[in-house]
Amino acid sequence: MSNTNQKIILGLFLFGLGLIGVLSLLTIDIPLPAEAAVILQDRFTPFQIKLLTLINPTLFLTIAVVVGTLLYHKVNLKVPIIEKIVGGREDLALSDIIKYGIIGGVSAGAVLSLSAYLFNPMLPDSFKDLGESIKLSFGARFLYGGFTEEILMRFGFMTFVVWICSLIFRNTKSMVMWLGIVLAALIFALGHLPVVYNAVENPSIELITYIIVLNSIGGIVFGWLYWKKGLESAFIAHIFAHVVMVLVDVISN
Repeated sequence: MSNTNQKIILGLFLFGLGLIGVLSLLTIDIPLPAEAAVILQDRFTPFQIKLLTLINPTLFLTIAVVVGTLLYHKVNLKVPIIEKIVGGREDLALSDIIKYGIIGGVSAGAVLSLSAYLFNPMLPDSFKDLGESIKLSFGARFLYGGFTEEILMRFGFMTFVVWICSLIFRNTKSMVMWLGIVLAALIFALGHLPVVYNAVENPSIELITYIIVLNSIGGIVFGWLYWKKGLESAFIAHIFAHVVMVLVDVISN
């Protein structure tokens, strides 16, 4: 099989995984702004409205898969298990991929749970109510978080940033990789702020710090794993981070 065909199959494989995650969003209720809800409810059924909410993540997923598939090899990043499946890789350190993914995920989940506990007294009730109104199902946590978000933020965005930095600095050394890791994590974290500003009037510095810190921690861990062990290790870590957080929620309640 030619290298081009292998990349096409790899891209389709990742798109399929990401699409499963997108479809898992059908298992949750996403609150809409009041004005939009009135307009949509007059024209569409509740299920049709849910389908409409899948358009943007599917579009972003498509872009991320195309960008990542074209660029990841150029900056020495890897998707080792899927590459092995499509015949583009001979060596495969499967035990390392799984081991580091589990360790990274459990560590990230523990740090995130502890941070949430420490910040909780400083969070306004309106923000806590927002969290209660968006209850993520297990499917959305593990499938959208574990697969789709990693394809979007690591395979797509981080790969693109590392590639841009590699052109500027003419190498793919550690500094370039860390720029990609940190920027992808920060962009993901900052992407949560518009929702917060919409739900909370005059959010405090503590709340903004909470949003940025908690949403960056995992991204940095997952980005490092993508760099060192491959994208699948980041998948595993993201899933296990959610496993830890779910278990902490169950125990604490």
